[in-house]
Amino acid sequence: MKSNLLSNIYNPADLRLLSEAQLPEVAQELRQFIIDIVSVKEGHLGASLGVIELTIALHYVFNTPEDLLVWDVGHQAYGHKILTERRENFHTNRQLDGISGFPKRSESIYDTFGVGHSSTSISAALGMAIASNLKGDFKKQHIAVIGDASIASGMAFEGLNHAGVTDANLLVILNDNAIGIDPSVGALKKYLTAVKEGKNPKKNNMIKSLNFDYSGPIDGHDLPTLIKELNRLKNIKGPKFLHIVTTKGKGLQQAEENQVKYHAPGKFDASTGEIILKSEENLPPKYQDVFGLTILDLAKKNEKIIGITPAMPSGSSLKFMMDEIPERAFDVGIAEQHAVTLAAGMATQGMVVYCNIYSTFLQRAYDQVIHDVALQDLPVIFCLDRAGLVGEDGATHHGVFDIAYLRAIPNMIIYAPINEVALQNILFTAQLGLNHPIAIRYPRGRGVLPNWEVENFGHYEEIKIGQANCLKKGTKTAVLSTGTIGNNVTLAINESENKDAIAHYDFPFIKPLDTRMLLDIFSNFDRIITIEDGTINGGFGSSILEFSASNNFKNKIEILGIPGMFIEHGTVNQLQQLCKIDVKSLINLFQTS
Repeated sequence: MKSNLLSNIYNPADLRLLSEAQLPEVAQELRQFIIDIVSVKEGHLGASLGVIELTIALHYVFNTPEDLLVWDVGHQAYGHKILTERRENFHTNRQLDGISGFPKRSESIYDTFGVGHSSTSISAALGMAIASNLKGDFKKQHIAVIGDASIASGMAFEGLNHAGVTDANLLVILNDNAIGIDPSVGALKKYLTAVKEGKNPKKNNMIKSLNFDYSGPIDGHDLPTLIKELNRLKNIKGPKFLHIVTTKGKGLQQAEENQVKYHAPGKFDASTGEIILKSEENLPPKYQDVFGLTILDLAKKNEKIIGITPAMPSGSSLKFMMDEIPERAFDVGIAEQHAVTLAAGMATQGMVVYCNIYSTFLQRAYDQVIHDVALQDLPVIFCLDRAGLVGEDGATHHGVFDIAYLRAIPNMIIYAPINEVALQNILFTAQLGLNHPIAIRYPRGRGVLPNWEVENFGHYEEIKIGQANCLKKGTKTAVLSTGTIGNNVTLAINESENKDAIAHYDFPFIKPLDTRMLLDIFSNFDRIITIEDGTINGGFGSSILEFSASNNFKNKIEILGIPGMFIEHGTVNQLQQLCKIDVKSLINLFQTS
């Protein structure tokens, strides 16, 4: 009877009791364990399958958690979680009240640094290593595992630049699989490819030039070689760099062959790897596809239109334009700061630039938005995908701060469409010529109009900047919503017993506000409720309070949105319930109107 080694491994101390000869069996079991659970529970797959051998070797060679292991981004940390006391509850991964899909300090002592965004690992591990030196602990090991897409980011280079002039006991492991979520791009990718193919002269090694002890590239799926090299590097002082080559999705044929789709494939058959397709018949389009199809259509008619994305061509659907008009659509890699300033540079030359960045990632380019775009009043069009609550990715990925952090910036227009038609029309309006930068925020997932493409695609209407809309008249309470959360309001009003008492106003423009409409609302309603899918601290509701105070109104104002706390992972509906902005919570609130 075949033994089950994984079931006896509770933590890395148990792993280290095994012989080296047993580790390939552990790798096989660990890979299958992840496949079995993710096939049913969903989550990130390919990245974790690609580092199974590395994960085992790291915990086998190093004395974790005393030695500090930092994973970059964390998509690849499922095997790490399973080997570090979370095997029995791994099935709760990314579920409400379950374990996080990313490393998280409050979850485990083995998670030394919380991650979710890329390119932080080298700086974090270097900080830990310098701190160890200052405390007189020169034996502690500090390991950063970073992918070839993440290491191309500016912050990773900043960390390498600093580490190279220290005596920190730091080991940077480059997990080189030539892909992030989409295939890696840029000159660094070409350099790494040349290194892997033996076409780059050793004297030209850029990592050695930064004062790192460089070794590799080696096969990241060869456990004996990995263990031997990690044991050797353990005894070398100062900054070290190990280049390993892996295959994303290793061990599942479909995941190896279609690495983009199997990054996070949804439910699939664990034995065959075949993705279980959900029927998309009569479903509304994804907002990202409304953006992607619309910008492609507009770009065909307006040769000044440019599309830019930092490493998210598939996730943002800019890929439509990249496939058909590649000379005007750019994937710049994981480089949000560069993407924003590149857009600014193009805008100075009269180009119409759509800079498409997930809301949570635009946070990484805040100075560039202020200094390079808004201060110069350049009409860059920011398209903020994944705005609002995104669901199972959790606190690192929710796009709930954009309204608050953008509203403070002079010259910035902020628009949140209530549906697909509004998104299409603001994308059209923006390229007609704006005098200021604009941020257009829209959520992850599907819209509300099943026949959008048949009935509306390509039929554009110009939107008047700063105009709000009365969606429904009422007698007692005015509900002011911005963005797609307004659809929850419409559903809740329709199910309310006192629907005649409730008026509903859509404020797609958070900035500038429709002050004429607001004066009318404040003059006719005693009770005003605002609702948004962003943080209530400094958000849309705050702007309504500011309007009220500046005009000396005394109306009762209730603000609904994301409370001043980090919201964890769960389904979007569960998290809306938590924040009391789901349909049922709104029905209960409106009953008191």
